[in-house]
Amino acid sequence: MMTSVFVGTSLDGYIARRNGAYDFLPAGGGEPHGYEEFIATVDVLVIGRHTFEVVLALPAWPYGERQVIVLSHRPLDISSMAVGRVERMAGDAAEIFAQLAARGFKHAYIDGGVAVQGFLRAGLVRHITVTRVPVLIGEGIPLFGSLPHDVQLRHVATHAYGSGLVKSEYEVLA
Repeated sequence: MMTSVFVGTSLDGYIARRNGAYDFLPAGGGEPHGYEEFIATVDVLVIGRHTFEVVLALPAWPYGERQVIVLSHRPLDISSMAVGRVERMAGDAAEIFAQLAARGFKHAYIDGGVAVQGFLRAGLVRHITVTRVPVLIGEGIPLFGSLPHDVQLRHVATHAYGSGLVKSEYEVLA
Protein backbone atom coordinates (compact mmCIF):
# COMPACT_ATOMS: atom_id res chain seq x y z
CA MET A 1 0.00 0.00 0.00
CA MET A 2 1.30 3.44 -0.93
CA THR A 3 1.32 6.03 1.86
CA SER A 4 1.52 9.75 1.16
CA VAL A 5 1.59 13.03 3.04
CA PHE A 6 0.16 16.16 1.38
CA VAL A 7 0.30 19.13 3.70
CA GLY A 8 0.57 22.90 3.89
CA THR A 9 3.00 24.61 6.25
CA SER A 10 4.20 28.08 7.07
CA LEU A 11 7.57 28.88 5.54
CA ASP A 12 9.14 28.15 8.94
CA GLY A 13 7.68 24.62 8.93
CA TYR A 14 4.59 24.77 11.15
CA ILE A 15 1.33 23.05 10.28
CA ALA A 16 -0.64 25.00 12.90
CA ARG A 17 -0.22 27.57 15.62
CA ARG A 18 0.43 26.33 19.18
CA ASN A 19 -3.31 26.61 19.88
CA GLY A 20 -4.07 24.45 16.81
CA ALA A 21 -5.30 27.34 14.63
CA TYR A 22 -4.71 27.15 10.88
CA ASP A 23 -5.63 30.79 10.22
CA PHE A 24 -2.38 31.48 8.35
CA LEU A 25 -3.24 28.96 5.60
CA PRO A 26 -5.08 30.40 2.59
CA ALA A 27 -8.84 29.84 2.61
CA GLY A 28 -9.80 26.78 0.57
CA GLY A 29 -6.13 25.94 0.08
CA GLY A 30 -5.49 29.06 -1.98
CA GLU A 31 -5.11 28.64 -5.70
CA PRO A 32 -5.24 25.11 -7.20
CA HIS A 33 -1.92 23.42 -6.40
CA GLY A 34 -2.51 19.73 -7.06
CA TYR A 35 -4.59 18.68 -4.07
CA GLU A 36 -7.64 17.71 -6.13
CA GLU A 37 -5.51 15.54 -8.41
CA PHE A 38 -3.77 14.00 -5.39
CA ILE A 39 -6.94 13.22 -3.41
CA ALA A 40 -8.44 11.54 -6.49
CA THR A 41 -5.75 8.83 -6.15
CA VAL A 42 -6.49 8.15 -2.46
CA ASP A 43 -8.84 5.43 -1.23
CA VAL A 44 -8.27 5.78 2.54
CA LEU A 45 -7.34 8.67 4.82
CA VAL A 46 -5.58 8.13 8.13
CA ILE A 47 -5.91 11.19 10.34
CA GLY A 48 -5.31 12.04 13.95
CA ARG A 49 -8.21 12.80 16.23
CA HIS A 50 -7.41 16.50 16.50
CA THR A 51 -7.25 16.86 12.71
CA PHE A 52 -10.56 14.99 12.47
CA GLU A 53 -12.18 17.42 14.91
CA VAL A 54 -10.87 20.36 12.87
CA VAL A 55 -12.28 18.81 9.66
CA LEU A 56 -15.67 18.29 11.32
CA ALA A 57 -15.90 22.06 11.88
CA LEU A 58 -15.52 22.78 8.14
CA PRO A 59 -18.65 23.88 6.26
CA ALA A 60 -18.65 20.67 4.19
CA TRP A 61 -17.20 17.18 4.58
CA PRO A 62 -14.17 17.24 2.23
CA TYR A 63 -13.58 13.51 1.74
CA GLY A 64 -16.74 12.31 0.01
CA GLU A 65 -17.26 8.58 0.43
CA ARG A 66 -13.59 7.72 0.99
CA GLN A 67 -12.85 5.63 4.04
CA VAL A 68 -11.52 7.81 6.88
CA ILE A 69 -9.61 6.22 9.74
CA VAL A 70 -9.37 8.37 12.87
CA LEU A 71 -6.44 7.45 15.09
CA SER A 72 -7.44 7.69 18.73
CA HIS A 73 -6.99 5.67 21.89
CA ARG A 74 -10.12 7.28 23.30
CA PRO A 75 -13.62 6.24 22.25
CA LEU A 76 -15.07 8.20 19.35
CA ASP A 77 -18.84 8.47 18.96
CA ILE A 78 -19.46 8.65 15.23
CA SER A 79 -22.96 7.12 15.32
CA SER A 80 -24.74 10.47 14.95
CA MET A 81 -22.40 12.02 12.39
CA ALA A 82 -23.83 12.61 8.94
CA VAL A 83 -20.48 12.35 7.21
CA GLY A 84 -18.76 9.77 5.00
CA ARG A 85 -17.34 6.43 6.05
CA VAL A 86 -15.48 6.99 9.33
CA GLU A 87 -14.05 4.55 11.83
CA ARG A 88 -11.69 4.75 14.78
CA MET A 89 -8.54 2.69 15.05
CA ALA A 90 -5.88 2.54 17.74
CA GLY A 91 -2.42 1.06 17.70
CA ASP A 92 0.98 1.85 16.36
CA ALA A 93 1.53 2.89 12.75
CA ALA A 94 2.79 -0.55 11.66
CA GLU A 95 -0.36 -2.25 13.04
CA ILE A 96 -2.66 0.27 11.36
CA PHE A 97 -0.75 -0.04 8.07
CA ALA A 98 -0.96 -3.86 8.15
CA GLN A 99 -4.70 -3.82 8.86
CA LEU A 100 -5.42 -1.37 6.05
CA ALA A 101 -3.22 -3.24 3.56
CA ALA A 102 -4.97 -6.50 4.50
CA ARG A 103 -8.31 -4.82 3.75
CA GLY A 104 -7.10 -4.10 0.21
CA PHE A 105 -6.53 -0.36 0.35
CA LYS A 106 -4.07 0.87 -2.27
CA HIS A 107 -3.23 4.49 -1.37
CA ALA A 108 -3.39 5.99 2.13
CA TYR A 109 -3.24 9.72 2.77
CA ILE A 110 -1.68 10.33 6.19
CA ASP A 111 -2.75 13.67 7.68
CA GLY A 112 -2.26 15.43 10.99
CA GLY A 113 0.98 16.10 12.82
CA VAL A 114 0.95 13.13 15.20
CA ALA A 115 -0.21 10.69 12.51
CA VAL A 116 2.43 11.90 10.03
CA GLN A 117 5.17 11.72 12.65
CA GLY A 118 4.16 8.19 13.72
CA PHE A 119 4.06 6.81 10.19
CA LEU A 120 7.31 8.56 9.31
CA ARG A 121 9.10 7.19 12.41
CA ALA A 122 7.88 3.71 11.48
CA GLY A 123 9.33 4.08 7.97
CA LEU A 124 5.92 3.80 6.32
CA VAL A 125 5.61 7.11 4.43
CA ARG A 126 6.61 6.78 0.76
CA HIS A 127 5.74 10.18 -0.70
CA ILE A 128 5.72 13.67 0.85
CA THR A 129 4.25 16.80 -0.71
CA VAL A 130 4.72 20.00 1.28
CA THR A 131 3.17 23.25 0.12
CA ARG A 132 4.82 26.18 1.84
CA VAL A 133 2.72 29.27 2.45
CA PRO A 134 4.62 32.57 2.28
CA VAL A 135 4.26 33.49 5.95
CA LEU A 136 6.46 33.12 9.02
CA ILE A 137 4.50 32.44 12.21
CA GLY A 138 7.47 32.04 14.56
CA GLU A 139 6.19 29.11 16.59
CA GLY A 140 3.59 26.40 16.38
CA ILE A 141 3.12 22.70 15.79
CA PRO A 142 5.93 21.38 13.57
CA LEU A 143 5.20 19.03 10.71
CA PHE A 144 8.16 16.83 11.52
CA GLY A 145 9.01 15.91 15.09
CA SER A 146 12.02 14.03 16.37
CA LEU A 147 13.16 11.03 14.36
CA PRO A 148 15.24 8.04 15.42
CA HIS A 149 17.47 8.53 12.35
CA ASP A 150 17.82 10.62 9.21
CA VAL A 151 15.14 10.07 6.58
CA GLN A 152 16.63 10.31 3.11
CA LEU A 153 14.48 11.90 0.42
CA ARG A 154 14.70 12.18 -3.34
CA HIS A 155 13.40 15.45 -4.78
CA VAL A 156 10.71 14.80 -7.40
CA ALA A 157 9.49 18.29 -8.30
CA THR A 158 8.98 21.83 -7.08
CA HIS A 159 6.43 24.29 -8.43
CA ALA A 160 5.99 27.95 -7.48
CA TYR A 161 2.54 29.51 -7.84
CA GLY A 162 1.54 33.11 -8.48
CA SER A 163 0.14 33.52 -4.96
CA GLY A 164 3.53 32.64 -3.47
CA LEU A 165 2.70 29.03 -2.62
CA VAL A 166 5.65 26.69 -3.28
CA LYS A 167 4.89 22.98 -3.56
CA SER A 168 7.72 20.46 -3.30
CA GLU A 169 7.36 16.72 -3.74
CA TYR A 170 9.72 14.08 -2.39
CA GLU A 171 10.03 10.32 -2.54
CA VAL A 172 11.10 8.74 0.73
CA LEU A 173 14.04 6.43 0.11
CA ALA A 174 13.81 3.10 1.89
